[in-house]
Amino acid sequence: MDTEKLKDALEYFESRIENCNLCARNCMVNRKESIGVCEQGVNAKITNAVLHFGEEPPLVGTGGAGAVFFSGCGMRCVYCQNFGFSQMMVGREIDDESLANIFMKLQNSGAKTLDLVTPEPHLRSIVHALIIASESGFNLPIVFNTSSYVNVETLAHLDGIVDVYLADIRYTDDAVGKKYSLVPDYWTVAQRSLKEMYRQVGSFKADRMRGLIVRHLILPNGIAGTQKAMRFVAEELSTSVPVSLMSQYFPVYKALKMKEISRKIDDDEYVEALDVLEKYNLEGWYQPLYEKIKGVYAKSIER
Repeated sequence: MDTEKLKDALEYFESRIENCNLCARNCMVNRKESIGVCEQGVNAKITNAVLHFGEEPPLVGTGGAGAVFFSGCGMRCVYCQNFGFSQMMVGREIDDESLANIFMKLQNSGAKTLDLVTPEPHLRSIVHALIIASESGFNLPIVFNTSSYVNVETLAHLDGIVDVYLADIRYTDDAVGKKYSLVPDYWTVAQRSLKEMYRQVGSFKADRMRGLIVRHLILPNGIAGTQKAMRFVAEELSTSVPVSLMSQYFPVYKALKMKEISRKIDDDEYVEALDVLEKYNLEGWYQPLYEKIKGVYAKSIER
């Protein structure tokens, strides 16, 4: 772990705490005195830290991904399964030394990676904790688990620190993002951010535990824009970028009152999405809905 890069990043993220624009909300608040949309202050706030076996296989290995779930988010997704800590601020505030101890405990427990879930509001604490933990031998690959609604300037200061970007494409239309995540420019921002992630680390390769993985959650009624999303990956990034095509959508929270997203996706919608993956010669990981389609597109790979 490059200590000098970590120190440079810490200096930058400390400066942003007083005029915050880490995510693309660009609240520009002084988080020492107030809070922005993410409702976070100076210290990190977490809900849990566990060995997580539900991430993509290479990130899990046999020991699990060392997942740290952070509170707060710049987005307000109406269907967020983690709305308790992403929007209702469940969690506990901890200092940087305690966060470093959590990183070390995950490594000592056999974690394959350090999986930072919604880390954007807490980058000052995270980087400082990494500096502290590195002094005790911390060396796990760093996974930046993100909605992709993050400024390029923020990502630029993670160059050489993050090993794996596990990045969403939620929607491919800004108006759709505004309706379902209450942000005005999701797709505009995400395209820029994904290109910067790819510039830094390239396509994910399991043998070097480095690179970009794109996650795409299929939503009912074509709302996620799968065709456009996969075309972007293939043509603007690379066909070698693996895609994790997710079928796990389940209506919760405010989605229950929105008719068009108040149901799970059906098998025809997921097969259609898999056909799009095939069309653009993309590979990655899939989640079959039912036994009748299991194995039809068995393209789970470890690049």
